[in-house]
Amino acid sequence: MEWWHAVILGLIEGLTEYLPVSSTGHLLLTQRLLGIGSSESADAFAICIQLGAILAVLGLYRQRVAQMTLGVLGRDAEGRQLAFNVVAAFLPAAIIGLALEKPIKRYLFGGEEFGLWPVVAAWFVGGVAILVVGAIARRKENRGASRSLTQLTLAAAITIGLIQCIAMWPGVSRSLVTIVGGLLVGLSLTAAVEFSFLLGLVTLTAATLYDGLKHGKEMLAAFGPLPLLLGLLAAWLSATLAVKWMVGYLNRHGLAIFGYYRIVLAIVIAALILAGYFKA
Repeated sequence: MEWWHAVILGLIEGLTEYLPVSSTGHLLLTQRLLGIGSSESADAFAICIQLGAILAVLGLYRQRVAQMTLGVLGRDAEGRQLAFNVVAAFLPAAIIGLALEKPIKRYLFGGEEFGLWPVVAAWFVGGVAILVVGAIARRKENRGASRSLTQLTLAAAITIGLIQCIAMWPGVSRSLVTIVGGLLVGLSLTAAVEFSFLLGLVTLTAATLYDGLKHGKEMLAAFGPLPLLLGLLAAWLSATLAVKWMVGYLNRHGLAIFGYYRIVLAIVIAALILAGYFKA
């Protein structure tokens, strides 16, 4: 891997991790375009540079994280409830992810069986889901029927966590399903986005630590420490910019643009594959 490969992958990771467009799908596509073959080391690299995006959100939402920390210490009731909700939402993905890790990587992560088709399908279906659920959520907010983050119940948090498991299919997007999940359980768009970010801190940190411990040595042996550092820095910078833009944009315009983007991207990549211009 060249140093500029790492920078490009880091920028793509940071830009797409918290947007509902699928960082995994974009990274798989980028790896193909850069000529980086599918391997345990390459997969681990793509996961470990998530740390840059995690640090970006940790910095941007430090006050909310501090509130949750005080809650765990028994000094903030709302912070304690929010911390419990985040942990409860994380557990389904942790359990199911560990149980299905091998078949997911074998059949869905750009393997020889299906190539990029699972990602293309997920982009398209996810785009349609954004348009449908986003329209329903807007009508609820206009009627004043949406709930704030402090009104999220433990049962609703677990429901979001179960929905998050759908994101194990590459191309779906963890951010997409957790935001949609939040809307489906009655949260406002702003609250659903914030909960998605907070849940991502736990989910992505766990995934990074797991893959880093499991494949870290072979990843460093294959690529070296410099590409990893460059990827982390690029992901941190681009994630900081992407999250700030996304929060401001969603408050004014909603989710629809991401739905259209996913649908158009899926159609373009599918056409290129079928025409033989792009290898699945």
